[in-house]
Amino acid sequence: MIERITIIGTGLIGSSIGLALRAAGFEGDINGVDASRPEYLAAVNRGAINEEQFNQFGERIGVRDADVVVLAVPVLAIKDWMQKLSPMLGPHQLVTDVGSTKLEIAQLARELFNKPTTARFLPGHPMAGKESGGAKQAEAFLFVRAMWLFTPIAENATPLELEWREWVGKFGARTLDLDAARHDELCAWVSHLPQMLSTALAALLEDKFGDAPEIAEIGGRALRETTRLGASPYSMWRDVAMTNTQAIADTLLALEQRLAHVRENLKTPELRDEFALANKFRARHT
Repeated sequence: MIERITIIGTGLIGSSIGLALRAAGFEGDINGVDASRPEYLAAVNRGAINEEQFNQFGERIGVRDADVVVLAVPVLAIKDWMQKLSPMLGPHQLVTDVGSTKLEIAQLARELFNKPTTARFLPGHPMAGKESGGAKQAEAFLFVRAMWLFTPIAENATPLELEWREWVGKFGARTLDLDAARHDELCAWVSHLPQMLSTALAALLEDKFGDAPEIAEIGGRALRETTRLGASPYSMWRDVAMTNTQAIADTLLALEQRLAHVRENLKTPELRDEFALANKFRARHT
C-alpha cells in the first residue's frame, strides 16, 4: 500500500501531482525535493508537499523511505536521478517519472532497475501542462481528461505499479501503454513538432516586426493560437530536443517539404486539396 510519496521536482507537474493526490483523497506523506529553494517553498505554501524536514544525510526526508518516488524534472535530470537512486532504493519501492521523451529513460531503466535487489521503474508521461511552469501555476485538476502515457519495461506489474496507476486514474486522467520508441515517434509529431512550429513562427514574427503596434491590433485569435506555445521557455524543451533529436528532425523535414508544396501551389487546385485534408483531420480529431 502506498503511504509515502516523494516528488523530485516541485514545479508545475510535480506540484500538480501533489495537489491531485490530495484532491483524490491520498492521506499519506507527500515529500518534495527541488534544486530551487523558492520553488520548493512555493510548493509547500500551495499544500502540494509536506512541510520541510531533513534527515541525517542532509536530504529531505522521504527518498529512502518512500513507497513511490516521482521524478518530475527535465529528462536529462531524470536520468541523473535514476543513477543516484538506483543504489539507494530496494525492491519494495517504485520509481516513476513524467519525462516528455521515453526511449532513453526506458533504456537506462532496464540497466538500473527491475532487478531482484533494486526498485521497480515505471516510465510515464502525462500529456498535460502549460506554457509557463512553476509551483505557483500548479492545479489539482491539471490531469483531468488528459492522457497519461506509460511505457512499461516489465511484463508483470507489481502491486505498487497497479496502485500508482489507480491513483493516476483518480486524478481524472486516462491511461495508455505504448512502446517507448513508438511514444517518442508519436510525441514528435503531435507535441514536439507543434512546439517547434510555434516557436519558429513567433521568432520569425519577432525578427520581422519586433514591437510594431499594428501586430497587436490586427493579429487576432489566429495569431494568439498559433504562437501560444511560443511562450514556452527553452528550459522546458532543451532536453526534449536533445533526447528525441532524430524524430523531431524528421517531422521538421516533412513539414518543410509540405510547406514547400503549399508555396508552390498557391494558385493551383492542389491548395484546395490541402485545405480538404486539413479539414478532414480537424473533424476527425476534435
